[in-house]
Amino acid sequence: MIEVYIDGASAGNPGPSGAGVFIKANGEVFSYSIPLGSMSNHEAEYHSFIKALEICHEKGFKTVSFRTDSELVNRAVEKEFVKNQTYKPLLEKALSLSSQFDLFFMKWIPSSMNKSADELARKAIRSNKPEGGTQ
Repeated sequence: MIEVYIDGASAGNPGPSGAGVFIKANGEVFSYSIPLGSMSNHEAEYHSFIKALEICHEKGFKTVSFRTDSELVNRAVEKEFVKNQTYKPLLEKALSLSSQFDLFFMKWIPSSMNKSADELARKAIRSNKPEGGTQ
């Protein structure tokens, strides 16, 4: 089973954001640090989930087990429902992608067990281009 750890982070709410994706697959490890631009922390959590789903599809994984420290995302996926309409299109996209796996699981874990994905997300924040300027 492929283990996928995800985390989204923002420096400000909204602010520069990033996604961290850490995958353990058949003895291999894949790490992704993805700048997301400016958004809220919750949006970053959803985007990290979507990015991870897309990566898993690109790699041809069929059975995946996701781990997140975001209770909001975990609960939304579990119930296939979100109260805040801002997140509805993100949840719909994530559910559509997750339904394409042979087996898909998602589990909430405490932040202390998600340090690799958290570090990748924080690194991605620092990789965002400054607004209105050049790097």
